[in-house]
Amino acid sequence: MDSHEAKRLPPPPPVVPPNLVPELEPTKKTTLLPMARRGFGSNGERIHLLTNHFRVNFNNAKGHFFQYSVTITNENGSPMEAKGIYRKILEKVQETYRGHLRSKYFAYDGDKTLFTTGALPKNTMEFEVVLENTPSSRNNTGSSSRNETNDADRKRLRRPNRSKKFKVEINYAAKIPMQALANAIQGMKTDNLQDATRVLDVILRQNSARKGCLLVRQSFFHNDPPNILPIGEGVFVARGFHTSFKTTQRGLSLNIDTSATMIVKPGPVVDFLLANQNVKDPKDLDWNKAKRALKNLRVKVIPSNREYKITGLSEERCKDQVFIHNLKNEKGEVYGVETTVYKYFTEFRHVELKYSGDCPCINVGHKPARPTYIPIEHCELVSLQRYTKSLSSSQKACLAETSRQRPPQRMASLTTALEKSNYSADPVLQETGVSIGSNFIQVGGRVLPAPRLRVGNGVEIQPRKGPTVAMWVVVNFSAQCDTNRLVSELIRSGKMKGIEVEDPYKVVFKEEPRFRDAPANIRVEKMFEQMKSELKEKKPLFILCILAEKKNSPVYGPWKRKNLIEHGIVTQCIVPPKDLKDQYITNVLLKINAKLGGLNSMLAMERSQAMRVTQVPTFIAGMDVSHGSPGTDVPSIAAVVGSRKWPLISKYRACVRTQSPKREMIDNLFNRVTNENGEVVDEGIFRELLEDFYFSSGKREPENIIIFRDGVSDSQFNQVLNIELDQMKKACKFVRDNWNPRFTVIIAQKNQHTKFFQANSNDNVPPGTIVDRRICHPHNNDFYLCAHAGMIGTTRPTHYHVLYDEIRFSADHLQELVHSLSYVYQRSTTAMSVVAPICYAHSAAAQMRTAMKFEDMSFSETASIHDGITRSGEPPVPSMPKLNSAVASSMFFC
Repeated sequence: MDSHEAKRLPPPPPVVPPNLVPELEPTKKTTLLPMARRGFGSNGERIHLLTNHFRVNFNNAKGHFFQYSVTITNENGSPMEAKGIYRKILEKVQETYRGHLRSKYFAYDGDKTLFTTGALPKNTMEFEVVLENTPSSRNNTGSSSRNETNDADRKRLRRPNRSKKFKVEINYAAKIPMQALANAIQGMKTDNLQDATRVLDVILRQNSARKGCLLVRQSFFHNDPPNILPIGEGVFVARGFHTSFKTTQRGLSLNIDTSATMIVKPGPVVDFLLANQNVKDPKDLDWNKAKRALKNLRVKVIPSNREYKITGLSEERCKDQVFIHNLKNEKGEVYGVETTVYKYFTEFRHVELKYSGDCPCINVGHKPARPTYIPIEHCELVSLQRYTKSLSSSQKACLAETSRQRPPQRMASLTTALEKSNYSADPVLQETGVSIGSNFIQVGGRVLPAPRLRVGNGVEIQPRKGPTVAMWVVVNFSAQCDTNRLVSELIRSGKMKGIEVEDPYKVVFKEEPRFRDAPANIRVEKMFEQMKSELKEKKPLFILCILAEKKNSPVYGPWKRKNLIEHGIVTQCIVPPKDLKDQYITNVLLKINAKLGGLNSMLAMERSQAMRVTQVPTFIAGMDVSHGSPGTDVPSIAAVVGSRKWPLISKYRACVRTQSPKREMIDNLFNRVTNENGEVVDEGIFRELLEDFYFSSGKREPENIIIFRDGVSDSQFNQVLNIELDQMKKACKFVRDNWNPRFTVIIAQKNQHTKFFQANSNDNVPPGTIVDRRICHPHNNDFYLCAHAGMIGTTRPTHYHVLYDEIRFSADHLQELVHSLSYVYQRSTTAMSVVAPICYAHSAAAQMRTAMKFEDMSFSETASIHDGITRSGEPPVPSMPKLNSAVASSMFFC
């Protein structure tokens, strides 16, 4: 029975009138904390490793860090707008008033907080400082309220900068005992450790800021040409380094790793735009795209050398954009003259403009009512500015190539970074009594053997179960492809791999040329009309869709939506290469087989009693939340996948919902509502997946539930335990009050910066390498696992944190389970870097985001046209349409 045929797990709860619904939330609730480590693993072959952690020593345990709040204002007391010079102002304070400050060094975060070792003379101190050559905040072109003569304009060009006075107020906020660092180095539990390590992180960031680096959270990037490389379309990758202090079983360490961020091409604005849009003449630029690409970037205006932030572009081209230029007559009376920006610069300022006349102007005005226009050829993008837009597929490929480093290269670059940082000479770090070692810390690891896979005859990767690919068709959206050869290769390769691929009902439905330039949704609609016309009442069970563009095809999203939501048809989209190799065909078959319900491979333990998860009914879930691009305000998408057909741990179903933008905690795991019939029901994600497990597993309720959660930081662990786990337990209680399955909650962190190396070896660590000693958390239950083989760059381990474990796994059994789940990803014939349920959750969220096209809407737009479940005080979120019942339980996300 499919899960959509049943309303809930039996036995159902009694129907209760809405006003008599029992309150599930307890009046008093104990706050859950991450569990302590119960033991260490011992399985596997021992291996000696180095890690990119460096020992931290400390000799000032009796002192205190003092925290102060900082307020910086202009001379007249008005608030400061340009935070870019905050550090310069504080350095000037320290330089000018060193005696008044008892020669204390500041550790300043660049905003509102500074720290000192020991106290300042007073709890409140006020200073005035003057910065020379401060960029003027006055406008650089005419506006409706300007009162300047031609002589004044020319004078300003000769004297672009001026001195400026600032007021600085420093107020005592708190003190942090340095004993916290001493305790951490000795491996002892301690309060205030997070605050103390934050001070050290601020010191390192300040060290990099003084060297002129771009700071991005805990990473820094030098303006160093060898480490700034083009990746296409006017975008460069800046290679830098990440630093952070970590508390480990062996004390405090400094973690240093390579890092990368995208920056825009510095120099003339028009050069960046030409490269970004891949055109050769400014006349061919799309100015709507240009406006989005330029917004909030900083430009230096030539020849004044002043810096401004771009707020937009003028509505008209430079020759036509008018403003009121204020002048004085001989009597000193002000009068306004309407002129164009082009005429003002060429006739009033006598500045030559070569091509700006036919281009919009750069607007750097702070207020919409007071635009400040500058001709585009007088604007240059300043260096080290982040590019936060989505990358194209070619840019991503180039980024991967330029960022890749073999283990010896990475170790050498980290050693060089530590030497160049010269932390031993930093006066603030010296004053704290902290010193940093120069050698990679040695750790012991273990290499777990790969789990046994059941794959056909065991000689080559073959599907264990292969459905027949029948009643299928091929559609081609204007791609240049030999479809007859592609179909014959799929049939031939399928026979060899154990998948029966019948001849397609229709070889190919080819897009009519007249629709190729139509909007994507129209192209999809016309394709379905064509199929319906020829197939009549017959509905294909599977469609192979050939696209012309890789990754960013405009047709992909509407096509997926049409099939998954409206028609319930399994579909596989491909962009076949010119040279059809067997490996490519095999990869396509793996996806098709998994989507149609087959198994490409399975662990030997899935049909045995080898593990606890196969001894008693066990439900395994993977959870992830996908957010919109930086700077957008589109809904976040929560995806949860759940295992089905126990004792298999290879098959999953997905449930996807929308929620408020940038919200990481999943809202709809449990959602108790009253339906149209007056019944109280749970419409949450977790109930839906539990139902599917129950009916697909012979009507068995899971006794154990294992949750793998992706995408959360250390600071959010308590929220996972006290918000998400609480919702899942409520969902179980709602199904049956006396049902108490045992939960285990594990966090997987892929984007972390610990790496492992084999001493005196050019190779990566072997697949299956696990580390749970020396550099792991001193008390909590965590471990690092390199399940996959790093073939090209340095292997990145996944950091697993066991937050909660009612099942009470031993360390070896839990590590073996995590390792095994890295091998059941149906799109791959080898291990993945993270467990398969998390890979599936990530894929489901990404695919549904593309299908729904949320990236094209702002949050306010979607809120006005959809209803959705939201948190208190938040605008409504557009609901995610339900998958068609024909594909709801399929692995459509493979």
